[in-house]
Amino acid sequence: MSAVKIFSGTNSRYLAEKIAAAYGKPLGELTVQRFNDGEMSPIFDESVRGCEIFLIQSTFPPADNLMELLLMIDAAKRASAASIVIVVPYFGYARQDRKDKPRVAIAAKLVANLFSAAGASRLMTCDLHAGQIQGFFDFPVDHLDGSAIFIPYIEQQNLENLVFAAPDVGGVGRARSYAKYFRADMVVCDKHRKRANEIASMQVIGNVESANVVLVDDIIDTGGTLCRAAEIIMEKGAKSVQAICTHPLLSGKAVENIENSVLTRLVVSDTIPLKTQSEKIHQLSVGELFATAIRRIHQHESISSLFIH
Repeated sequence: MSAVKIFSGTNSRYLAEKIAAAYGKPLGELTVQRFNDGEMSPIFDESVRGCEIFLIQSTFPPADNLMELLLMIDAAKRASAASIVIVVPYFGYARQDRKDKPRVAIAAKLVANLFSAAGASRLMTCDLHAGQIQGFFDFPVDHLDGSAIFIPYIEQQNLENLVFAAPDVGGVGRARSYAKYFRADMVVCDKHRKRANEIASMQVIGNVESANVVLVDDIIDTGGTLCRAAEIIMEKGAKSVQAICTHPLLSGKAVENIENSVLTRLVVSDTIPLKTQSEKIHQLSVGELFATAIRRIHQHESISSLFIH
């Protein structure tokens, strides 16, 4: 069996260190040289010939994170690695997964093509914005589920009259899976947008009277949708509203929006580093989850038991 070596990109090292520690191996030695104009040149400082290597890098903005990962893949391929598994906890550009209007790019497919062209053997990621993106790849995709860390957190709260809410129609499947696990009710917040990041109207479909509501989403960007959904849910008579989101982009005034909202808390994972700390934002780690998946993939074991529901 090939030796396992784990390497990290520049901006995901905080998470890679947790994954490596949980796996029981130190991170491999990798240097990313930078020219004065910003051009990058990753260099493996140890042999990877014949090894099964795992490259950890989320592709959140800026695009440097994606470019650095592509160069790491190419360097590993040219250094004769036996297999190259890219561990992308947050898969950027996933919101562009179809032509929802004329003359637009399908960026998620383009990124999948780039990973294939660079020489990746396998992708490991978490909570893709749309599950069908797995079909964009011509190699295996291990799509981990953030519920593995969020469900135990919710269980610890022992909430009565628990109701799960989807902040938009696209998140119904995600919220339904939580509701099914907890045998709870589910509601949907139906929104209409004028343009990106701007909500024109929203209404709640379902009953939230006297309920402790948990909003479920995969990405929080500006926080506008979640905050508006929480506000309307409270207006409909809910007892409390909190939210769980896997990927905390938290761009612009997102943290300020969360702090000024009716949300009691926002629970996120560490697929993306938090730019700003807030008493309302609580972060859980996916380090152990990814370490377990890496171990099972290397040993050719099933990872299905990692999916709680």
